[in-house]
Amino acid sequence: MAAFQIRPVVKEDLEQLKNLMLAYIVDFYKGKKPEDTQLENHILHLLNSEEAGTQFVVVGDNGELAGFATLYFSFSTTRVQKIAILNDLFVDSEYRGSGLGEKLFKHVLEYTKNEGYAYMTWQTAVDNTSAQALYKKMGGKNINPEWIHYEIEHN
Repeated sequence: MAAFQIRPVVKEDLEQLKNLMLAYIVDFYKGKKPEDTQLENHILHLLNSEEAGTQFVVVGDNGELAGFATLYFSFSTTRVQKIAILNDLFVDSEYRGSGLGEKLFKHVLEYTKNEGYAYMTWQTAVDNTSAQALYKKMGGKNINPEWIHYEIEHN
């Protein structure tokens, strides 16, 4: 297998990252395909708005992107500290089972710790048992099963 590094997204990643994000949204989660400009604008927003969030990519020595993670930043009133939300952690199907997902998770966890976030939170689908196994291995806990997650869609 090729050597891989994890680094923040740069503008030159745009096309490859869009393709990875489409695989994540449409193929993996069976979501509606976003408009190309909508996805591009989203990536550029995170690239240009450090306070909103950040993205990291897994890059092979051949320059190909093998995965990505998206962090959004918020604030906890009860902790009176900034928090990070891991919204996406995705490794291309070709590289699953290789340990890249674990390396990417460890990278974003270390980033949030070093940047002074009180905690990093995330969620995953009930049927995504491989992700759940990784998160438990990394020390993640379903900290409050009494809380119920609500959502109202606008589209």
